[in-house]
Amino acid sequence: MNDSSRTGVLGRLPGAWALLVAACAGAAGVAGSFAVAAFTPSFVAGPIAGLLAREMPAVVVRYAITVLGDLGSKLNIVAALAISTAVFAAAALVGLGVARRTDLPPVGPPVGGALAAGAAYAVTAVPLPSAVAGLAVGGVLAAAAFASLPDLETVSEERRRVLGGAASALAFVGGGYLLGGRGGFTEPSGAGEPLEVNSVLQAEIDQRLSQAEGQSLDVEGLEALVSEDFYEVDINATDPTLDAAEWELTVTGAVEEEVSYTYADVREMDAENRFVSLRCVGERLNGRKMDNALWTGVPIMDLVEPAGPAEECCVMLRAADDFYEEFPLSALEDGFLAFGMNGETLPAGHGYPARALIPGHWGEINVKWITEIEILEEEADGYWEERGWHGTGPVNTVAKLHLEESLDDGLIRVGGHAYAGTRGVGSVEVSIDGGDTWTEADLSEPLPGDDVWRQWVHTYDPPDGEHEVVVRAIETDGTVQPSDETDAFPSGPSGWVSRTVEP
Repeated sequence: MNDSSRTGVLGRLPGAWALLVAACAGAAGVAGSFAVAAFTPSFVAGPIAGLLAREMPAVVVRYAITVLGDLGSKLNIVAALAISTAVFAAAALVGLGVARRTDLPPVGPPVGGALAAGAAYAVTAVPLPSAVAGLAVGGVLAAAAFASLPDLETVSEERRRVLGGAASALAFVGGGYLLGGRGGFTEPSGAGEPLEVNSVLQAEIDQRLSQAEGQSLDVEGLEALVSEDFYEVDINATDPTLDAAEWELTVTGAVEEEVSYTYADVREMDAENRFVSLRCVGERLNGRKMDNALWTGVPIMDLVEPAGPAEECCVMLRAADDFYEEFPLSALEDGFLAFGMNGETLPAGHGYPARALIPGHWGEINVKWITEIEILEEEADGYWEERGWHGTGPVNTVAKLHLEESLDDGLIRVGGHAYAGTRGVGSVEVSIDGGDTWTEADLSEPLPGDDVWRQWVHTYDPPDGEHEVVVRAIETDGTVQPSDETDAFPSGPSGWVSRTVEP
């Protein structure tokens, strides 16, 4: 027997070919994990993307948020996919190396597959997607081994069947990848489904949603008072997949007695509906990460008071995705624990089974997937404070300018939304001469609630040629929105929004 025959097929793979096989195996492993888990924390790249986001230097995170925006999140996911592929490829290379060193070609695929499965399980702690990833890596190695034989016609019928099985497995994995998460569990059971409440509460939900629709300005292209597509921003690339039947909220820390609530306990409490708007602290000044919804839930203090909280300074809210944020204890007086959104059970992306809403604060610190309310004896930094951001505190007043259209009669109409947190919007003013003179815009009637945005529109006869439109909000007490423009970091964007318009 010559040396090449004794070494075996996997041992005869040239270096470049071995790297190509390993890269294909790595990609197949990622695809296999995704085919089963979809884009959830059980997908191998999900926890890696979250780790990257949490552990990157604060200056990098700041750049990603303020400069790259959504692109930064996408690049983070791409990096996680690349790392996942590299880890699986490394496992495949080890399998190829074992086959070469032991002169036992059949050992390569199971070794590479087992290592890949172990790596995936170490990241996700979920068996099925990890096993499928390992099978995909092993399948590629097996297929490569048989495909690289000098003369496939000399391969036994039994080996051809193995080769065909490996190819079929890869086709299945690839198909699952292309299908995305259709077979996976992208939404926990119950999330986003119609909300089951008593008839009185349901009637109020219907009435308030109808009220919002009726009070929305009838202007095409201007988002209604209840947002159809509410923005989402999280510290992780994937959302936790929590089971409401197993979820628990605990009140801990400086309390007379710790108390815990199940989802059923919360749902049995007297619930109410509130309109609450949220604005992203890291958005551009005239960005679109500001939305409004009708939330259903219970006052947070109804959950905290039975624990007998000490009159301490602050409270830390903690979540299942490892996010945490500190508030003054007084901020919880008007706090809300929401389990419904716009007449449906809270969607997974908005915190199912339950999330906190703290009026007047930036959207990022309204903790989703909440699991603990800890009463603190002394101040502590929250997640964003540790990274240099302002964290808790009043959201900045803003009037957005998102609508610009020329009407048939030669007039121009501009419009948008204005928001001032719990201070409320009393009016919106528009200037068409760069801020020298101002005219009051038309506003939508205010919805009930202390933390709700309003729509505005203004129609005017344009001057000849190019001109600058500027818009500002006036709070209910007469305070004018500050004119100086500031960046998102560290306390959120502020300033008058302007746009150059040409009739």
